[in-house]
Amino acid sequence: MDIVLLLKAAVMGVVEGLTEFLPISSTGHLILAGALLGFDDDKAKVFDIAIQTGAIFAVVLVYWEKISSTVVALPSQRMARRFALNVLIAFLPAVVLGLLFGKFIKSHLFTPSVVASTFIVGGFIILWAEGWGRRHALNGTEGATDVHPNDNARILNVESMTPLDALKVGLVQCLAMIPGTSRSGATIIGGMLLGLSRKAATDFSFYLAIPTLIGAGAYSLYKERALLSLADAPVFAVGLVFSFLSAWVCVRWLLRYIATHSFIVFAWYRIVFGIVVLGTAGLGWVTWAA
Repeated sequence: MDIVLLLKAAVMGVVEGLTEFLPISSTGHLILAGALLGFDDDKAKVFDIAIQTGAIFAVVLVYWEKISSTVVALPSQRMARRFALNVLIAFLPAVVLGLLFGKFIKSHLFTPSVVASTFIVGGFIILWAEGWGRRHALNGTEGATDVHPNDNARILNVESMTPLDALKVGLVQCLAMIPGTSRSGATIIGGMLLGLSRKAATDFSFYLAIPTLIGAGAYSLYKERALLSLADAPVFAVGLVFSFLSAWVCVRWLLRYIATHSFIVFAWYRIVFGIVVLGTAGLGWVTWAA
């Protein structure tokens, strides 16, 4: 058994779990981490998608009460059926566009330079969405730039969403097909711009992640099954376990964080990290691509 390979799988699992649900792009971080670790061949790309399932198990655990009660109530409660329908509606655009353009995107856009560029662009979009400059000028009080309760939101919880709201969030999620964009960032920030409260947008982003990432993982494993063998099982298992553990910690922390903070810190992280990647690559200090 290759211990070094298992350690790389563990590192990649931690990267996946810590970045999947923050608005900083797990795919982008996995591409960059894989490039640095030399873990970026065709099999590694399947691994990157497959271990997302571990992160999703963490979401299922954190939201187990809501998920289980919804499943039980489906035959009898209209609200439960509407919630499930909204998740399905939001999921469908990613299925259609993923099947149409997934191969092209993987072939041409899964590069460190694209990731770094979308990191920076996404960071500025988050700053714009949060209205940082306006709030800073108006409030001028200590800590005010970190708090944005979104009091004027049209939708305060996921139960209040309409099918049209769900479709709009699903279409926004498709932007995350471009690596470095961030699926959670697109759905949370996009949801807030569409009228969802910060809490509602974050919750729905997590619920939507369940079919989206499980579906992507299952499809990738089936499509690339010829690349895999039973000998790969320990590597995938390690990645799944570490992805689950780190995602569980991250999701619980994020739900507490958003109660009193905006996403501005993640915007600046994206911008700085993207500049560092482009700068170190341009100067030849780091070889981000294999």
